[in-house]
Amino acid sequence: MLERAVLNVMSRTGMHRRLYERNEEAVKQHLIGEIMSALGWDWNNPEEVRPEERTEDGRADYALLLNGEIIAFLEAKNLSVNVIKRDEPLRQLARYCFSRGVKYGILTNGAKWVVVKAFAEGTSLRDRVLFTVDLEEEPLERVLVKLSLLSKKMITKLERLSSLLSAFEVAYKSLLNEGFDSGTLINYLLAKGKPSIIPIGKLSGVERPRAVYVYENGWKPLPLGDKSLKGVLMAVLDYLEARASGVKREEIRKAKEVLSSMDLPSEKVVQLLVGIEKDEGIKLGIEV
Repeated sequence: MLERAVLNVMSRTGMHRRLYERNEEAVKQHLIGEIMSALGWDWNNPEEVRPEERTEDGRADYALLLNGEIIAFLEAKNLSVNVIKRDEPLRQLARYCFSRGVKYGILTNGAKWVVVKAFAEGTSLRDRVLFTVDLEEEPLERVLVKLSLLSKKMITKLERLSSLLSAFEVAYKSLLNEGFDSGTLINYLLAKGKPSIIPIGKLSGVERPRAVYVYENGWKPLPLGDKSLKGVLMAVLDYLEARASGVKREEIRKAKEVLSSMDLPSEKVVQLLVGIEKDEGIKLGIEV
């Protein structure tokens, strides 16, 4: 839903840029409202979103409320205002927040977004910018992750999540600079399973298996009698026979009879296991 809203906004800003550069109300209705609605805010419910909220320093365009308390002010500008680079709109928003004791401020022209922590002792306003988002300059994947922090579900954790995201980016870039490639790092993050499980396709043929596993929403152990690669093959065939029926089950039973009496070299067993993975669409591994 958020992705669709962002793509819609990007399309509209491309097609009607002149309108949004001079018409702040159109920005509010056509751009900001769609994104905030996709983030879970009921844009027409005054218990969640109040337009023209009064403060001692003027009226904030919108107040976002949770459980009856204002958690953030949102200030809108037309598309001609570069809200990321210009300081005065951000200072205006910070004054609104400070005058009402509101923790967070969101400044946007629909395409560019700035999220700021309103006050913290001993810091400048720019020091308190939690993150910026630029729909027109950043990859969609980054835009979606950062904007999601403004969702009704996540905004109470905004500061902590933005800090974690920033630390993640710094660590990733530092590891790249140390010589790691991006694919290795992504595989590292996505790796699952028991530490000692070796995928079948990675076997050299000299391993002595302690256990065999099939992946079914997690690694599931299979009964292993003979702790050899041939024993692994027979355990896998037992598993396939148990879940098969009819002609296929009979074919697997006969294959087991033939293979059990053969003296199979380890390399041939590995080839058979790799073929089973491919033909059956399963994922196998052994523990050594």
